[in-house]
Amino acid sequence: MPKRPFKPYLVFIILAINILVYYMWSQKGAYHQEWMRDNFLVSWDALREGRYWTLLTSVFSHNWDMHLLCNMVVLWSFGGIFEEILGRVRFLSFYLIAGVFSSLCHCLVSQFVLHEPSMAALGASGALSALVWVFALLFPKERLLFFFIIPLPAMIAALIFVGLDLWGLSAQAHGGGLPIGHGAHLGGAFAGILYYFLFLRRRIRR
Repeated sequence: MPKRPFKPYLVFIILAINILVYYMWSQKGAYHQEWMRDNFLVSWDALREGRYWTLLTSVFSHNWDMHLLCNMVVLWSFGGIFEEILGRVRFLSFYLIAGVFSSLCHCLVSQFVLHEPSMAALGASGALSALVWVFALLFPKERLLFFFIIPLPAMIAALIFVGLDLWGLSAQAHGGGLPIGHGAHLGGAFAGILYYFLFLRRRIRR
């Protein structure tokens, strides 16, 4: 019998949760928006106030349509591959741990590098950065569409993304830059690299 095509059920569920939280952000009302900010934005101040769950909830949180769309396209492109390669339990564990770690990195960077502990962040970009880096280490010559336009080898694209984040973080540290969570992106990249060298490479060799 022919092998049934793999269905990435976890990716579907993660997509659905992201869309649901985006819908929650779209609801009006001052109390509702304040509740969303308290529970779906992560910052050093939020952790200092004891809202540790925001390290995870912010990973599923988007309040701008293009931010959601771009991140979900990346999740769909890479998530199914890793759900099949790693297995559902390992994939979900890796995705959640990478997301929490990237959120924590944002908080540390905003406090100790940018000296703005109230700087809040949201989005799946950190966890997705981890996925992209694991993919680049597994398939360094595979072509990716950089910014969905320019075809580049996966490793080159991943290195350019890190370079852009380092440049953006430097600009923020000097009072400029864009409102982007570069610390979360870099934390996610570091999580992906660690996961590959500490766990995945050894498993592949076996």
